[in-house]
Amino acid sequence: MTATAAVAHDFCHDCKRLQGERTNARHQDLGVLSAGARLGWIGTGRMGYAMVSRLLAAGHDVAVWNRTRAKAEPLAELGATIVGAIADLAERDVVFSMVSASADFAEVTLGDGGLLRQDGAAPKILVDSSTVDADVSAEVRVEAAKLGTTLVAAPVSGNAKVARAGRLSVVASGPAEAFEEVRPYLEAIGRSVTYAGDGEVARLVKLCHNVFLGVVTQSLAEVTVLAERGGVSRAAFLSFLNDSAMGSVFTRYKTPAFVHLDLTPTFTPVLLRKDFDLGLEAARELEVPMPVASLTRQLVQGAIGHGHVSDDFAALLLEQAEAAGLALAPENVPVSDGLEPEQPELS
Repeated sequence: MTATAAVAHDFCHDCKRLQGERTNARHQDLGVLSAGARLGWIGTGRMGYAMVSRLLAAGHDVAVWNRTRAKAEPLAELGATIVGAIADLAERDVVFSMVSASADFAEVTLGDGGLLRQDGAAPKILVDSSTVDADVSAEVRVEAAKLGTTLVAAPVSGNAKVARAGRLSVVASGPAEAFEEVRPYLEAIGRSVTYAGDGEVARLVKLCHNVFLGVVTQSLAEVTVLAERGGVSRAAFLSFLNDSAMGSVFTRYKTPAFVHLDLTPTFTPVLLRKDFDLGLEAARELEVPMPVASLTRQLVQGAIGHGHVSDDFAALLLEQAEAAGLALAPENVPVSDGLEPEQPELS
């Protein structure tokens, strides 16, 4: 029996008794939250900070906790309440979390002092936007249910700059009624919000997305190096690609990093490797062959082995160029990332 299955078994046996003993009465009925709910937020790294900023800009009441308090304190100038402990968020109506890994999500919810370890207090809905293992998410979901808290998994697509521009894509799963209650907050964070179904299916959607992200970036690096080796500037090639049927929001906003060789991190190879590992584990469990993804995972590992630990995953371009014996230099030409504010149409 897997860990997730064991947790589910224990929950089935004990759920009614524990809910009767510990559920806060204000959680009994879904459908009573409004756009004025008191929100909490756990984790203000690059992504979390940008996402909280969107909620604050929309006028929402948000209390924020971050392991390194100093990183969250600038949000106070935008209207956030900075708290000193996760416990201070337990009585908020809805709490969001945005952390780096499965272990972090388990720690901030189920660990000592965690959100779901506060006697007599727990949020009505927990919304997690991290990219984490489905088994860990399922375990947290079970423990949350014992307190009358509903978990909505809501991972996002995009980096911090995309988040600041309000162009994140959100995929959510969990009870449909709880999703509808938090939809207004998700829509304040992202441009599109997709409900994928119940349970942990949003986790699989995000893992598929991030595996594809890595494969596309590696492919983009390969064809860009091929074009440059043949005498075409990266700026010219990517300009053509971005305006063709093969261009995308992603190829456009990765263009400045490729052209200027700017490795300021938006998403590191280490984080990408984690998502490849989770995605390939899911593929093994579901008996799905993924030969291209498996090879790309090894190329990401190679980039990490060559020291690109804290760089942006655009470092795959440098790795590809080195493999081709091509020395790259920054191209000092202006290029757009496609994230500039949209201009209103003239009447």
